[in-house]
Order: sequence, then structure tokens, then C-alpha cells
Amino acid sequence: MSIEGECPAIDAQRAKAGFWYSEDVAPGLKCSMVLKDMLHSTSSEYQKIDVIETYFGRTLITDGKTQSAQFDEYVYHESLVHPALLKSALLVKENGAKPRSVFIGGGGELATAREVLRHPSVERVVMVDLDEKVIEVCKEYLPAWGGSAVASNPRMELIIGDAFAYLMNTTEKFDVVIMDISDPIEAGPGVMLYTQEFYAHAKTLLNSPNGVFVTQAGVADSVPPEHAMDREQDTACFGPIKNTLGTVFDCVVPYTVNIPSFGSDWGFVMAFNSQERSGKLTSEEKQQLIMAWTDVPTGTIDNLIERRITHIKASDSESDDALKFYDGISHRRMFALTKPLRKVLKADERIMTKANPIFMY
Repeated sequence: MSIEGECPAIDAQRAKAGFWYSEDVAPGLKCSMVLKDMLHSTSSEYQKIDVIETYFGRTLITDGKTQSAQFDEYVYHESLVHPALLKSALLVKENGAKPRSVFIGGGGELATAREVLRHPSVERVVMVDLDEKVIEVCKEYLPAWGGSAVASNPRMELIIGDAFAYLMNTTEKFDVVIMDISDPIEAGPGVMLYTQEFYAHAKTLLNSPNGVFVTQAGVADSVPPEHAMDREQDTACFGPIKNTLGTVFDCVVPYTVNIPSFGSDWGFVMAFNSQERSGKLTSEEKQQLIMAWTDVPTGTIDNLIERRITHIKASDSESDDALKFYDGISHRRMFALTKPLRKVLKADERIMTKANPIFMY
């Protein structure tokens, strides 16, 4: 009789024959990995919610799509939050005074709010997420993402509701608006939050002169697949999101990072206006403003991080760095898009509107 643990070779063979988690990443492309544990599985009014353990550690899955994983969630959340907040700070001359107010659409894992709250200048965070069950599951099974400590922070107002409806009805203005929402998939709840009509309204909710808008923008492969050049087959929305924001804001800055647990590079798009001549800039002037941010000296970013971001250690073994991923050198890499990706973006002229939405895979 064989007892587990007695023979490492047999145990290794058994592990190979175990359960696997598979996820469709793109047409014809699937990522598979050993499913080490199924920690929780439930359904809400809006979606199926799973927390599993894989190669990438604890992982939140909704409707069969990875939302964030222990291995690299900090890469996604630091990239979404800190460039926007630091840009907002640089748009004003009052040293250390802003940004003070931040809106988060979505963000149910609470990690986006966790990163925002690292900024002592921020006095008020309003987070609106549709699915209360996702938040409760993350509090219990993914506490390192932020958990109850973030949800109960006195600077934080957590609202269960529709982010689109909230923003369309609020009279409050914000220094930074962060959209950490579901991808624009057909029949999904987030489609309207990627349209030209919504972006035009969001612009009116930003304070001047330091208002910054940023959104996650889906797959943004550094070497796009062949079908990315075929507008009938292209399932990425990185280009259309950039283009759509460009019809509303003076300056639109796409950037990417690699998220291994997503199986691809991931895109973000930041947008802001000129302080003096909003809506009246030439294309050359817009490019100069954009390059002043994308090509900012690495030391400038590192100094801003040191001065403006509080380090919150999860354990004594953590380093003394305020952030795990984002710094001056990473900043330059994030905004330096590859030549093949720039070629695809240049050829993509699609705009996302209420009447003509575009859906991701």
C-alpha cells in the first residue's frame, strides 16, 4: 500500500495528472495551469466568482476571466494608480497640496483603493462598485489586496452601485478619476463606461488644472497578433479606447505593462487637458506635453514617490521601498511602446460610442 509522501517520484506523477485551470486569452489561445486549490466558488446577481490557487498564487476569477493574482496584482494596481496621481500632482504648482479627491469606478478587490490611500495628500476616495459579493469575497479570501483595512479607512467612501449612473448624476468633482472596471464585453455591465459620451461627461467632473482620467484598457500585446491588423477580427480595445479619449481630451497617453497572470501585456490610457489652452492646441503642442510626461527624468519620478507615497508594509520581511514595481525606470519602460504596437495603434481609427460599441474577446 502506497502512502502519500513516501515516494516523491510517485507524488510528482500524481500531481501531473491533477486538476487544471484553463482560460481563453485570445482567439485560438488558451492558458492552462495546475489548479492547486479551489478556495471559494459562488455566484452573485451579476457574475460567477471563484478564488483559486494556481501557479500565480491566490487568484480572483469572475466569469472565467482572471481579475488579479497574488503573483502580480501589485504590477497592475500600481501601474493604474500612481502615474495618474503623480501627473495630477505635477499639473499644479502647490507643492504637496494635490491630488486631494479621487474617484474609483469598479475596483472590487480593493487594491486600487489601497494604492490611492498610499498618497497622504488624498483626503477623499469615492469607490463605486456594482457587485458587493466580489468585495466581500475579496475581504475574506484576498485580504492582502486591501481588505477591511481599506474598506473601513476614514478617507474612503465605499458605495455599492452602478459607477456609470453615479457619475452621470453626481455634482462632485475630482482631481483624479480611475476606471478599474470590467472589460467591454458584449452584454457586460461596463460597456457604457468606454464610450465617447461617457468620456465627455467624465471630463466635466475633473478639477482644473490638475484633473487626470485613467482607465484600464485591456490586452495590449507588444507584438500584436496578425488579426490585430484586421478590423473585422481584432478583439482588442486598446486602440479604440485611446482614440475615443483623444476626441475629448487634449493629451492622451497610452502605456503598457506585462501581467503574466493575464497571459499578455496589458494596456492603460491616461488623459488630461492643457492648463492654459484647453481645446486649442496644435498636434505638435499636444505631443510636447505628452513627451514631457513620458520622457520625464527617472530621478524626478523617484523623488516624487519618495516625497508623496507612504509605504505600508504587509510584513517585516518586505523591503523599505514604497512600491514594489513602479519607479522612474519602470515609468520610462511603461510609456515606451514597441514599434509593432505603435504601428497597430496608428492604423486603428475606431471610436467607441453608445451607438457603435466595440467589444473585447
